[in-house]
Amino acid sequence: MTPPLFSLDGRVALVTGAGSPSGIGFASARLIGELGASVMITSTTDRIHARAAELSQMGIKARGSFGDLTRETYVEVLIKETVDSFGRLDIVVNNAGMTSVSDPDTDDGALASLSYELWRASLIRNLDTAFLVSRTALPHMVENRWGRIINVASITGPVMAMKDDAAYATSKAGMVGMTRSIAVDYAGHGITANAVAPGWIATGSQTENEAEQGKVTPIGRSATPDEVAAAVAWLATPGAAYTTGLCIAVDGGNSISEERV
Repeated sequence: MTPPLFSLDGRVALVTGAGSPSGIGFASARLIGELGASVMITSTTDRIHARAAELSQMGIKARGSFGDLTRETYVEVLIKETVDSFGRLDIVVNNAGMTSVSDPDTDDGALASLSYELWRASLIRNLDTAFLVSRTALPHMVENRWGRIINVASITGPVMAMKDDAAYATSKAGMVGMTRSIAVDYAGHGITANAVAPGWIATGSQTENEAEQGKVTPIGRSATPDEVAAAVAWLATPGAAYTTGLCIAVDGGNSISEERV
């Protein structure tokens, strides 16, 4: 039996960006579901239904929905579908972002050479989606007097920076600012808001260079998606009720190490 501080029995979670079987979103949805929550998962393609079926086979109450989270109309339909399906909405994990499988042309760059179109595309994909989902979900959490918003940001932007990554870094730093604003504005309603900042993560989309970078962190490897999901899931639990407005780095100590071997 799950201890009460870690139990999500009776809760309902929405996890965005959960289409990849090897990604942080699906790992988070699985762990939150294993703690007892019902889960709505989303992605940009219909592969999300395969992920929902996998969760159902594990005994987790789950549904999948696919669409464009940059469109207000779809976000409104998604939140309504979640509440209609499960009766409430308590937890939002804003994981959607980075490169969409349906829109792979999303190169970044240094600021002076970055087109306004690509700048806006990165902010819309990473920051606007989190804004739209959070804004639409919050009234349900206020009504319940209980809620958790967990934004999957990145080490890039909030903590560190990489070359030629201006728009992505800005969008992820913006997610942390939004997180803190929600934390302050909605604390009185029993709602917490936190961000998780992954470093080098061994997902299916990790590049060879990213894998090599993971090897020179103090821990000496990239994280698994499950290790990021563990932080996400804890922030969703009753035990994290007094933790809000934080950005938790899951990076193997990379952001605190002055030396690289």
